[in-house]
Amino acid sequence: MPEKYHIETTHIPPRLPRIGKYGIIDWREDCAGCHNCVKKACIYDKYREESKFINSLDSIHTIYFECMGCFSCVQNCTKGLLCLTVNPEYKKLGNEYWSPEILRTTWLQAETGKVPVSGAGYRGKFYGPGFDSMWTDMSEIVRPTRDGIHGREYISTAVDIGRKPSFLTFNGDKMNSGLSSLLSLPLPVIFDMPSPDHTLPKLEPFIIEAAWRTELIALIDSEKWTLLKDYDEKYLSHIAFHLNPDSHNIPEEILKKTRLAEIPYSNLVNKHIAVIKNINPDIVVSVRLPLTSQSIDQSLQLTKLNVEVIHLVADLNGNELNTKNPRFIKDMIRDIHGNLIKNEIRDEVTIIAGGGIGLPEHLAKAVICGADLVSINLPLMIALECRLCNSCKSGNYCPAALDKDIDIDYGAGRMVNLMGAWHWQLVEVMGAMGMREARRLRGDVGRAMFYEELQNEIYGPIFST
Repeated sequence: MPEKYHIETTHIPPRLPRIGKYGIIDWREDCAGCHNCVKKACIYDKYREESKFINSLDSIHTIYFECMGCFSCVQNCTKGLLCLTVNPEYKKLGNEYWSPEILRTTWLQAETGKVPVSGAGYRGKFYGPGFDSMWTDMSEIVRPTRDGIHGREYISTAVDIGRKPSFLTFNGDKMNSGLSSLLSLPLPVIFDMPSPDHTLPKLEPFIIEAAWRTELIALIDSEKWTLLKDYDEKYLSHIAFHLNPDSHNIPEEILKKTRLAEIPYSNLVNKHIAVIKNINPDIVVSVRLPLTSQSIDQSLQLTKLNVEVIHLVADLNGNELNTKNPRFIKDMIRDIHGNLIKNEIRDEVTIIAGGGIGLPEHLAKAVICGADLVSINLPLMIALECRLCNSCKSGNYCPAALDKDIDIDYGAGRMVNLMGAWHWQLVEVMGAMGMREARRLRGDVGRAMFYEELQNEIYGPIFST
């Protein structure tokens, strides 16, 4: 059995005061001064932490909002003096898709490298847009051997990237059909290029370091290959260059030491792939395909052209591009995956899905819908305490101080912690579903329920009359 994949994490506190969700308002005028005050009995010990925080305040505008929301003190106060409140600054975070909850969860994961815990449990809606209209099967969670992190069974999160033939042909003992190059990643995630709409900070050094520490791969624009002049050669196997034909050429000696490259979609993909393969025959080449209404036919065409990897890219919120009524990425993946199955060539190509992947549950759901792995970029930036305030331009004020010098151990360390938390949560989800391999999870829609299908098949006939 191979050695278990493990990401070494360490606690990395934030540089700025946390923007928590909950706080407790204490109306002390009628306090009875109970010896066993319910605040002192807080199971998360937030009362004592609050006292230390207040004593070390450096700004009158900083308020303590680190309550876990378990309601224990609110319910048990004999005088009813305590009430839970939501931080108004928390409500301003992110946007409609990248909600304050996603940002807060990502910050906690980047700080601790652990699965976040909420004292109040899940208190949101059971259905919503996007990935929230999909539920994963947790029927195996009662089995002690499949208890995720603590289970006795080995749960592999490794995936393969590259083209896999449908069958092999032999002439006696000699194989006639050649095998394409494959590379393996221990987690179904690659780091995508930073969003051009978010230019602060310069993320590439942190992303490259984090990719090396986690044994993953980072996509870097070929225009920025000169960044590697100060890097050790060990990083090259964890870098994939996005090779735009109009950009500067990367030296062949650099390209020969990488395992993955990416080119944009065009009518000349075969020609561009041949040029790259002539330099490095063992490299795996991915085609970056914007997710539009034509993507279903385009992905089928690329697969028939023997393309090894298709990187489907939606917008930052996971929506289809160039349309007034965009579909969400999970639905597009299902259609593309199903179309390739219908044409009996799905297993020959690797599909990477990017855009709108903000939480580890999104990773699992994208794989269930038919992707082999996902690409992420915004979560890496959010890990550095970014608030997605949409004012990310040089010269503008950055509330997260990302325009200041950031230490490499802080920047890369928090990205590593984030991936460590994502890995553990993927293991937990797979264990609860009874899955021991991420490869087998791909396209297994029987492991999930979809709101739209339930609505049509169950509730539609009941309420349509």
